[in-house]
Amino acid sequence: MKRILAGLLALHVLLCKSAIAGEKPNIVVILVDDMGYGDPGCYNKSSKIPTPQIDSLARDGMRFTDAHAPGALCHPSRYGLLTGQHPFRTDVSVWRKQPVIKKGQATIASVVRSQGYRTAMVGKWHLGFQEDGYDKPLPGGPVDCGFDTFFGIRASTDIPPYFYIRDDRAVLPPTKQIEANRSEGWSPIQGAFWRAGGIAPDLQLKDVLPRFTDEAVSVIQTHAKADTDKPLMLYLAYPAPHTPWLPSPEFQGRSRAGMYGDFLTMVDAMIGRVLKALEDAEMVDDTLVVFSSDNGPVWYDRDVERFGHDSSGGLRGMKGDAWECGHRMPFVVRWPGKVRPGSVSGQTICFTDLLATFAAVVGAELPEDAGGDSFDVLPVLLGKQPEDVPIRGPLVIPSASGAMTIRSGPWKLIAALGSGGFSQPRRIKPTPGGPQGQLYNLADDLGETNNLYQKAPEVVKRLRVELARIRDAQRSPPRTQPSSAIGRVRQQR
Repeated sequence: MKRILAGLLALHVLLCKSAIAGEKPNIVVILVDDMGYGDPGCYNKSSKIPTPQIDSLARDGMRFTDAHAPGALCHPSRYGLLTGQHPFRTDVSVWRKQPVIKKGQATIASVVRSQGYRTAMVGKWHLGFQEDGYDKPLPGGPVDCGFDTFFGIRASTDIPPYFYIRDDRAVLPPTKQIEANRSEGWSPIQGAFWRAGGIAPDLQLKDVLPRFTDEAVSVIQTHAKADTDKPLMLYLAYPAPHTPWLPSPEFQGRSRAGMYGDFLTMVDAMIGRVLKALEDAEMVDDTLVVFSSDNGPVWYDRDVERFGHDSSGGLRGMKGDAWECGHRMPFVVRWPGKVRPGSVSGQTICFTDLLATFAAVVGAELPEDAGGDSFDVLPVLLGKQPEDVPIRGPLVIPSASGAMTIRSGPWKLIAALGSGGFSQPRRIKPTPGGPQGQLYNLADDLGETNNLYQKAPEVVKRLRVELARIRDAQRSPPRTQPSSAIGRVRQQR
């Protein structure tokens, strides 16, 4: 009898483990590059760029209207997404020759892999390798940060050297040279712009976007055919519609926003291929898909006038800026059976929140030193968080020049004058008796047109104290409001 009971108990434990494993969804994160809040049709009904695939994710999932990148540039944003930490907590500028992510640092990949996931990354890394020549291994990249496999490039497709990387080795070193290029009729950092430098014999810039799509589709197909009960996490980091804008012939003229719009139409079609691969593999129903962009667009006022297309979606500024267009991003989550189709959330969230959220989804306990700026937003996804109860604490976001922004409730303080990024004027020297920074109430002034810095000194003082506290600490303070968080991720950070 004891043996029978022991056997039944063992069977019960096994079945429970199987049930838990079966509840863990596949996770696909699709991050595009330099796309604006007003580009997808699901965020801007007047968009001149057709984005049916991105729109389908919003139709079938949840669209966030107040989601933010943790930085207004590529590499800071990616650091925050992967690690759950604000990018100002490390020196992200070392990426050209050194890894930005420290050895052993928790990432979204390492956390889910600890729970039995197979993890793969495809696309743009931009967080550095320990470089000692391209004929040698490249330590410190994705396969040393929690990913089982990697196929991609070291940075953007306008930053040489240009070569593909498989896991931690160059597929072919950049032994050839490519001349610089730019497009007439656009600014020096728009159009088919790239810098001169080394390039591998097997890489053509126009082929990078479809090549990454082929690889992502292959990852999905291979996983579906594998005899494994492991769920998949795929991080697909497209280097587009960042320059160079290189739409294939079949996409040229498909938008009404010039080369940029045509290239983004191509990006949308590539996303469609990935979504179709999930469908063909019968993985849609048990896959959590997250879609966003790493920072704002390179789109000037003259471009809006020229094409009648507002890539900012009515926000102020552009890529790199402390103003909203620099970091407020389209952010869509599709999770059949969990996230209500066609739902919209106005909760303020950040890419850093993916770490704690994924930990909650897969049932992982975060290490004490991990994701100090990450908040579990799973209750929002499941429709269990009241809209008027904030799910997280304040946001702190650096601009391209390092101008610090803090967002708390409707209030936004920029601790400098000017855009702090690509828009002019970048920096304005304070005048005697004038404001020392910028304060906006986004509930009433989303376009950031009315600087209240001198009209609300008590708010400025409070936010400056809060900014200093978060900046000087190792982690963000816990939420001031309780959350009905689900999962075993710790609640206090």
